[in-house]
Amino acid sequence: MSRLFRKYHRWLGIILALPLLITILSGMGYTIADEWFHRKALGNLMVRIHTFQIFHLEKLFPVLIGVGMIGLLITGLDLMGAFGNFFKPTQTLKN
Repeated sequence: MSRLFRKYHRWLGIILALPLLITILSGMGYTIADEWFHRKALGNLMVRIHTFQIFHLEKLFPVLIGVGMIGLLITGLDLMGAFGNFFKPTQTLKN
């Protein structure tokens, strides 16, 4: 099971890396453009990129990223061994 989860974890990480990087950079870009340099037009563009409105995915993007992050969390916890004793049957002691 751990081998399968490692495969899924790797693929989810690769798939989610680019959208999360875009979200992080555009969030930082908004702060720099709007708060530091007072460029409202550039700030608005950064918000549109941040929420993926520029790609017309503003309604679907948060759900996809959320489901992907939950998948990464579950597979990552399993790889750490957090579910190790939870799914294993208990052993009885024999005298």
